[in-house]
Amino acid sequence: MVKRQRTNYYPLIVTTLLASICVPSLSFLHPSSIWSFPPSKSISHESKIALASSTIEAPIRTPETPERVQEVRERFQSASLDAANAEGCASPDNENEWWRTPEDQIYREVNSEKPLRVIITGGGVAGLVTAAACHSKGMKVAIFEQASQYAPYGGPIQIQSNALRALERINKKVFEEIVKAGTITADRVSGLKIGYEKGVFLGLGQQYEKGDWLVKFDTLQPALDAGLSPTRVVDRPVIQQILLNHGIPEGTVRIKSRVKHYEELGDGKGLKITLTDGSIAYADVLVGADGIWSSVRRQLHGLGTNSDGFAASGAAGGALDEAEARRMAKESVLMADSASRRYSGFTCYAALTKHKASNIEEVSYQILLGKDKYFVSTDGGGERQQWFALIREPAGGVDPEPTSENPTPKLTRLLNEFNNIAPGDKNGDVWDGFAHELLKASPEESIKRRDLYDGAPLITKGWTNGQVAICGDAAHPMMPNLGQGGCQATEDGYRLAEELATVKHTKDIEGVLKTYYSKRIARTTLIQIMAQLGSDLLVDFDKMMTIPLVGPFFLFMTQASMPFILRFLYTPEF
Repeated sequence: MVKRQRTNYYPLIVTTLLASICVPSLSFLHPSSIWSFPPSKSISHESKIALASSTIEAPIRTPETPERVQEVRERFQSASLDAANAEGCASPDNENEWWRTPEDQIYREVNSEKPLRVIITGGGVAGLVTAAACHSKGMKVAIFEQASQYAPYGGPIQIQSNALRALERINKKVFEEIVKAGTITADRVSGLKIGYEKGVFLGLGQQYEKGDWLVKFDTLQPALDAGLSPTRVVDRPVIQQILLNHGIPEGTVRIKSRVKHYEELGDGKGLKITLTDGSIAYADVLVGADGIWSSVRRQLHGLGTNSDGFAASGAAGGALDEAEARRMAKESVLMADSASRRYSGFTCYAALTKHKASNIEEVSYQILLGKDKYFVSTDGGGERQQWFALIREPAGGVDPEPTSENPTPKLTRLLNEFNNIAPGDKNGDVWDGFAHELLKASPEESIKRRDLYDGAPLITKGWTNGQVAICGDAAHPMMPNLGQGGCQATEDGYRLAEELATVKHTKDIEGVLKTYYSKRIARTTLIQIMAQLGSDLLVDFDKMMTIPLVGPFFLFMTQASMPFILRFLYTPEF
C-alpha cells in the first residue's frame, strides 16, 4: 500500500507559505516580476483599452426563480444524456478521417491550404478546450478519447474568472453559452468555518463555536479589478456539450481510442501514432491532455509500463459504476508509484444533491474544518448543492458492500464522521449541522468516492519533447482547494494554440512548444504548490488555532493575504 509521500520541493513550499501569509511585505510583488500578483494597473496597454471599452458590472444576487431552477436541471439532464450517448463524437468505425493518411509533404511550410495537423489525447475539459483553441486558429484537429462514454465525476465545476477570459479569447460563442448556463457564485460570501466547538490551549484565548467564520474572502472584487467576468459554476456535461456543439466540428472526438505509443519521424516531419486497436494516425503535433495517468506522459518521460494503468470507462477518469470505482481505487495505488504521482493523504466523497441549502442566499462556498477531515460545499445552481468530504486515511480504501443491515455504507460512515449530535464523531467533536443537512439530502447512489492524487511540478522534466506536449492534469495535477485544476487546463489550451499559431514551417514546432512550456511553468508551479499547501494546512488548521497568539495571527494573515492571492489567480494575462 502506498504511503503518503512528501515531495522534494520543500523550498518552494516555504516560499509559497510566505507568499500566502506575508504577501504585502514581499519584494516580488513588483509588477515586472514573473511571480507578481497582477492588479488591474499592471496589465498590458491592449488590455487597458479592452477594459475601458467593456466595464464588467458587479452582479446582484437574486433568488433563483422556479423557471431558472427547472432550466438548470433540465439542461444538466439533457447534457448528461448526450454524454452517455456520445453525441457529437465520431464512430471508431469511420475510415475517412484526415489523420489516417500522412500529409503529402510532411516537412513543409504551414499555411491555410496546408494547416497544422494536431492530435489531442483525452476528451475531457483540457482536451476539448485545447481542440477548440487550435480549431479557432485554423488547424486540423482530432481528439482520441479512450473512454466509451462520458461519465463525469463530482458534478459541476467552477469556471473561475481567469478561465472565462481564456474561453472568451478562444471562442466568443462558447464563452457566451458558458456564461448563460452558469450560476454566479462570486455574489455571496465564501470562506472557512470551524466545524465543531473548539477552545484554545489552557483557555488563553477565544472559544470558537461550531459554524463560526474563521476566514472570509471576496472572489468578486479581484475579478472586477482585472476586468474579468465573475466566477460561475457549470455542470461538467454542459461544458462538454457546449464545447462539442460550438467549439469544434462534429466528429472531432473519436471514442474508444487510446494511444499505445508514438514515433517521431524526424525534426519537423511529424509523428506516427499507434492506437491500441491497431489504427495508425499521422500528425504534426501530439498533445497529451489525457489526465493524471497520461499515456502520452508515460512515453514522454520514460515512465514505467503501469504508470497509465487501466483507465476507467468514463471520460475525465470517471468510473461508470461502483464496481469500477473499487477497481480504480486499488489500481491507482500501483499507478502512482510508476507515474511518480503523490497520494495526497485524502480520500474524497462527493455528491450533487437536489437541495435548496438553508444559507443559499448568503453563502456560495464554505469549508467546515475538523480534525483530519473537512467538509466543503458550494452552490451548484438550480437549487442544488455540491459537497465534498475529505478524510485523511491511507490510499486504496473502499467502503463495505451494502447489506440488509446497512444498505447505505457510504452515507452511514459520513453521518458518523460529521455527527452533529452528542457524543459526536470518533474524536468526540459535535459538528455544525450544515454538513448533516446536505448529507441527509443525498441518496446513497449519488455519493462517489475516490482517492486524491497530485504531483510535483515538472520543472526539470518539462512538458514537451520534439513535437509532443502535455497539458492540464497530465502536466500539473493539483489538489482541488483552489478550484483551479480545470481553469489552468483552460489557460494551457489557450496558450498552446496561441504559440502553435505562430508556426510558419513544421521545423518551428519544437521551439514553439518549448515557448509554450516556458510561458506556463512558473504560474502553474506556484498554483500547484499553493493548492497542495492549502490542503495540508486546512486539515491541521484547528491545531494551529489552539496556540495562543499564533492562532489569531495566522488567521489574520490568512485573511489579509487572500486578496493578493486572488489577484494572482484572476489575471487577464496568461
